[in-house]
Amino acid sequence: MRVLVTGGTGYVGSHTVAALAGQGHQVRLLVRARDRIAPALDPLGVAGADAVVGDVTSAAAVGQAMLGCDAVVHAAAVFSLDPRRGAVMQQANPAGAATILEAAQRRGLDPIVYVSTIGVFLPVTGAMLTAGTPVGAGIGPYTRSKISAELVARDAQQAGSPVVITYPAVVQGPHDPHLGDSVRFVRDLLRGRLPVLPRGRLTFVDVRDVGALHAAVLRPGRGARRYLLGGPPVEVAEVAALLGELTGRRLPQRTAPDWMIQQSGRLADRAQRLLPVRLPASAEQAALPLSIPAGAVVDDSETRQELAVERRELRETLADTVRWLATRGLVTARQAGALAG
Repeated sequence: MRVLVTGGTGYVGSHTVAALAGQGHQVRLLVRARDRIAPALDPLGVAGADAVVGDVTSAAAVGQAMLGCDAVVHAAAVFSLDPRRGAVMQQANPAGAATILEAAQRRGLDPIVYVSTIGVFLPVTGAMLTAGTPVGAGIGPYTRSKISAELVARDAQQAGSPVVITYPAVVQGPHDPHLGDSVRFVRDLLRGRLPVLPRGRLTFVDVRDVGALHAAVLRPGRGARRYLLGGPPVEVAEVAALLGELTGRRLPQRTAPDWMIQQSGRLADRAQRLLPVRLPASAEQAALPLSIPAGAVVDDSETRQELAVERRELRETLADTVRWLATRGLVTARQAGALAG
């Protein structure tokens, strides 16, 4: 099957390309610049990828990229917890989804995979989070932009288009070509830039497992579907403790009341708009672990059973993430501790 992948030089996109190539699919990329391809894909063993240069919001570029393709995986999105990028995300993420999904539907591609995020369900109000959970109100610019794009994808499903929506949890794992906010969170913990942690919880998934998920859903003729993939919620302090155990270091695990974390996030947003450097906190980042209630269950069992997709343990994912950060020089040997080298 020839598959168009948007966002194929990004974190989730590059691992998706590697998984598709590993399954024997022919992959074409829609990229904004060719010089992004090799740094993103060569480390994953993917070379010589077919590519069209253009933007996902350009109907002409999208049409050219889809010529001869059987299916599409739309993984492109602007992902940032930086409040300065809010307007860009709100414009680009829904517009890109609309352009890609409409073009794919007109050309009869099947399946049309849209990569959403577990963030579209936040804040969670029920006791269980599944692919059938109602869309939430959002907790900040990124999640609200993805909710807007999610509604585009759901409208396409209701119109009869074979759109498959995937909902990865907080993505971790090695090889993030652009060091996004998710992996930066682990780096900041190792660097001691987060001396006080929220009392909330996060649900994680390995980026390699997300790639495998996207390879598994590439089956035509099955119509519209939705799949969530994410592990059980883990307290943020437990993540720091696990990183400390893996590295042999003592990392900060002190927590602060919710109101203090939220107020600090709002103050960080105000300061961020005045500073050129990226701060290790934001209001949306502070709200993220507070958006899954204590005792809430994240249930991806239907996804794993139907698609036979395995999910790595968080211990393995974090260890591989730290090793990659150390290899790339993004943390020092001292910060990586026992995982250095």
